[in-house]
Amino acid sequence: MHIWVDADACPRAVKAVLFRCAERTATVVTLVANQYLPTPRSRYVSALQVPAGFDVADNEILARLQAGDLVITADVPLAAEVLGHAGVAINPRGTLYTAENIKDHLQRRDMREELRASGLVSGGPDAYSAKDLQNFSNALDRIVTAAHNRR
Repeated sequence: MHIWVDADACPRAVKAVLFRCAERTATVVTLVANQYLPTPRSRYVSALQVPAGFDVADNEILARLQAGDLVITADVPLAAEVLGHAGVAINPRGTLYTAENIKDHLQRRDMREELRASGLVSGGPDAYSAKDLQNFSNALDRIVTAAHNRR
């Protein structure tokens, strides 16, 4: 299993958890972003800088994704594509996207976009919390452990 990170807007705390996970489990983690991202010196962690542009990082992740790989993303359409390529996707708050729940996530995302466009709602998600980080860490641990047990 390879862990791909849609890293442009990924919280710093999530990256720190991923870096520790990479070292502890010998799992390769690649941050993909359209800007330079510092990474620790590690044989398991790297960053891939892609050109700026709409969905360039997403498309790069999808082009390199193999069945069973894990993608960390808050981008629900990307998560849907990952599932379509037999990958696994979670968001930085620890939500696991599945074939059973992805349509609901897409519909809620579209509804929020419509409400923002009409001016009825402004702002984005709640601030990232310690509980969110704990949920992410737990979900990551379950997925990585299951993948290593299948090997």
